[in-house]
Amino acid sequence: MESCNCIEPQWPADELLMKYQYISDFFIALAYFSIPLELIYFVKKSAVFPYRWVLVQFGAFIVLCGATHLINLWTFNAHTRTVAIVMTTAKVLTAAVSCATALMLVHIIPDLLSVKTRELFLKNKAAQLDREMGIIRTQEETGRHVRMLTHEIRSTLNRHTILKTTLVELGRTLGLEECALWMPTRSGLELQLSYTLRHQNPVGFTVPIQSPAINQVFSTNRAVKISPTSPVARLRPASGKYMLGDVVAVRVPLLHLNNFQIYDWPELTTKRYALMVLMLPSDSARQWHVHELELVEVVADQVAVALSHAAILEESMRARDLLMEQNVALDLARREAETAVRARNDFLAVMNHEMRTPMHAIIALSSLLQETDLTPEQRLMVETILKSSNLLATLINDVLDLSRLEDGSLELDTTTFNLHALFKEVLNLIRPVASVKRLFVTLSLSSDLPEFAVGDEKRLMQIILNIIGNAVKFSKEGSISISATMAKPDSLRDPRAPDFFPLLSENNFFLRVQVKDTGMGISQQDIPKLFTKFAESQSPATRNPSGSGLGLAICKRFVNLMEGNIWIESEGLGKGSTAIFFVKLGFPGRLNGSRLTHTRVPSKLGQTKFPGLKVVVVDDNGVSRTATKGLLVHLGCDVTAVSSGEECLQAITKDQKVVFIDVSLPGPDSYNVARLVHEKLPKRHEKPLIVALTGNTDKAAKENLLRVGMDGVVVKPVSVEKMRIALSELLEHNTSLHEA
Repeated sequence: MESCNCIEPQWPADELLMKYQYISDFFIALAYFSIPLELIYFVKKSAVFPYRWVLVQFGAFIVLCGATHLINLWTFNAHTRTVAIVMTTAKVLTAAVSCATALMLVHIIPDLLSVKTRELFLKNKAAQLDREMGIIRTQEETGRHVRMLTHEIRSTLNRHTILKTTLVELGRTLGLEECALWMPTRSGLELQLSYTLRHQNPVGFTVPIQSPAINQVFSTNRAVKISPTSPVARLRPASGKYMLGDVVAVRVPLLHLNNFQIYDWPELTTKRYALMVLMLPSDSARQWHVHELELVEVVADQVAVALSHAAILEESMRARDLLMEQNVALDLARREAETAVRARNDFLAVMNHEMRTPMHAIIALSSLLQETDLTPEQRLMVETILKSSNLLATLINDVLDLSRLEDGSLELDTTTFNLHALFKEVLNLIRPVASVKRLFVTLSLSSDLPEFAVGDEKRLMQIILNIIGNAVKFSKEGSISISATMAKPDSLRDPRAPDFFPLLSENNFFLRVQVKDTGMGISQQDIPKLFTKFAESQSPATRNPSGSGLGLAICKRFVNLMEGNIWIESEGLGKGSTAIFFVKLGFPGRLNGSRLTHTRVPSKLGQTKFPGLKVVVVDDNGVSRTATKGLLVHLGCDVTAVSSGEECLQAITKDQKVVFIDVSLPGPDSYNVARLVHEKLPKRHEKPLIVALTGNTDKAAKENLLRVGMDGVVVKPVSVEKMRIALSELLEHNTSLHEA
């Protein structure tokens, strides 16, 4: 073989070419795979780029191209040298271009993102603003309709008007074919058709409340679409229409009140709902929009509020009417009661005077008889008559006192009095009556008991006399013991009187009085009734047919007025009884002087006879006039007795010093007689003392008599001693005035 010395071109070896192809394919695939990633980033960042799908397709193509190059790494075959060189050159160029493109895109993408695509951007923004403005306009329209509906339904508090207005306005605003309201029945098991917009169905139709559609609506506070064939939606007449409009329903909460019932409303003892059904026109493609459903929900809530206000108003008006009826009835009852009280008081006042007039004669003549020479037996009988008459007068006082206690017009007359002398006087009054029944009466006053006290002496004596009188009345033999002490603070509280809370001070003390007898006793069942007026014992052994049933009832009320307490103890029938009471009294000199209206301390009057004292007695009742004249004659007076005011004016002269006038005179009343006497004798030294004889024990009546010109008041009945004291006080007072 001949050697060739020619120079061969320095082309790469085959292995080197294959290596270059491998490297080129790798870089081409890498570049192809990076470009779609960069395009995806670009699309994501550019919200206004219009060719997104083209870029996606281009990216897919590039990925596929890259994949082919990647596959070439494993699918190389033997080629001619020329082909290999061409492929190598093409791949090198492709690799270079691909890498350049990939590198260029890295720099170009930020520039592309900053390109001003203003028109497209503004167009998109304008479309977005249009959508937002549409939503705002829809909301404003919804709000306007809601405000309009709210104004309409709030303009009245009549529930019928509220519901009818709601249906009409909803039908007009939403263009409804029908709108209806279903109300729960009284039983709560059914819904009753109560109101409709078009009046296409009779009101009163009912459906069961436990249907699936109704339960679905009641389970939420949102408007719910229901089937047009639902029982509550079958409100349109069958007219051959092939497509029914959409129907929505919403619940309307009803006011939750116990025992709330107005006319035809159900009594709401549990939470219940009404049902509002709204229907779009049939044969229409119209659908419910979100803002329309929101409008329905808001209106349902507003209707619920308006209905609650209407219900409260109707209930308040009904309560007001009922209250007015009750007030009218109460006012009528009050007037009738006041009329009855006035009639009772007038009757008692008349009866008081009419009863005191004969009592005055009995006591006056008995006291006159007592002043004469009598045998011991006769004197005892006269004293018994006198004491019994005084007890009868006390009974008359009891009736009047009870009347004034019940109407609240009685007030305590606070004075300073001799407490020890009061008990001794009570003992002297009781002993003659007790001696008739051979009862031994004892009195025990504790050493610490003040001699003088401040309180209502008359009422305290009345309490003690009533209690001791009962002891005498219900005792046939044995003894009666009376004890009086100043109560210790620890002895004031008693378990039998849990409501008694005594309040002590340095100016007051509590007087404790106990009256114990050996009489018939009291059964336990009768003790609680003792202080009830007109109550009688259930036991025949202790029943007293002559009792009035007023004494202890009045005692209880007087004790309460004196801030005290009273009770009675007994171990049973035949074992006697014990009465105990506390009353609050004051210490003399420690109380405000304004409370001490007057001081009455027993003392012996210097003048017991009034010889030559000229007196005129004016009384239309002959017996009473004779009794009064007899008392005055016994005291040494020169008496002129007349029966009328005219006779008095004729008989009166300047020599008469005292005129006794009965206040119940017929014709010119006693006030006019007193005025005419003063006019007839105008000079001060000639004016006689004018004294009113009255059966009225009311303090106000006495003050009224003194205010119209009377110089004194003497309450019937009058005894010799009472007349002596009255004349002596009047003359002494008149003398002191003339000397002044």
